[in-house]
Amino acid sequence: MASPPDAPKPTLADLRGEIDRIDEAMHRLLMERGDIIDTLIATKKTAESGSAFRPAREADMMKRLVERHRGLLPLDTVESIWRVIISTFTYVQAPFSVHADLSPGEAAMRDSARFHFGFTVPFISHIGAGGVVAAVAASRGDIGLVPATTATGPWWAELEGNNAPKIIARLPFVERADHPAALPVFGIARPNPDALVTDVECWSIRVSGWSHTVSRALHAEVLAVQDGAFDGAALLISVPQGGIQAVTDALVKAGASVRSKALVGSHATRYTVTAEGPVSTGR
Repeated sequence: MASPPDAPKPTLADLRGEIDRIDEAMHRLLMERGDIIDTLIATKKTAESGSAFRPAREADMMKRLVERHRGLLPLDTVESIWRVIISTFTYVQAPFSVHADLSPGEAAMRDSARFHFGFTVPFISHIGAGGVVAAVAASRGDIGLVPATTATGPWWAELEGNNAPKIIARLPFVERADHPAALPVFGIARPNPDALVTDVECWSIRVSGWSHTVSRALHAEVLAVQDGAFDGAALLISVPQGGIQAVTDALVKAGASVRSKALVGSHATRYTVTAEGPVSTGR
């Protein structure tokens, strides 16, 4: 509500008092959130099976945050505050560690881990995605971070099988050109079935007859490394839900042979903020 034209202008003391009031209100709301989490833990009365990370809920929360955000406070700051709040309360509810592959660069991966999970959650470094996958597989609820756009070996083959960890997220949830933690990473964990988001499916596929011609025939996000024979390849393919048949058909049509395939995870549709506004990429 606008102030009457003849209303006295607030003094600096008045404005600082308002800031103090808002700061106290935010702190009280955080403590109230903690009380609710405490009640939630007591209500469950059982330990979590699998990761307490809720990628479907968190991806939706981040999208809604972007859509309602306005004003001079940078989106980076708002997103990072929310990530710390969410991750810390998740950790309080069910403690976990974050395992990260530092091979793409220590600074970039640490930025991603700290931006998305804060400083309260323990951080454990590895050199190589294989070590991350093994550590997550040996845990109950830990999360692993591995590069989403480069690979030196087919680490995703270790995600095959009903009891193996799975890809459950792609971070950052909200992509933009100047993101402070822009490194694209997959989040790997033992998923809770009721917490999964399956907009995009991730498939481990082994092929023979792999070539540049075959790779150009695929309209999908692909990681490929040599596998077995000189023309064999292990692929990690990300496609919209239900789209894997079109991909395998394209592989065969281009001259490759599909030796095996297995679903190794899923994640939310990529959500990008551009100068024109937010858009979903479809994969």
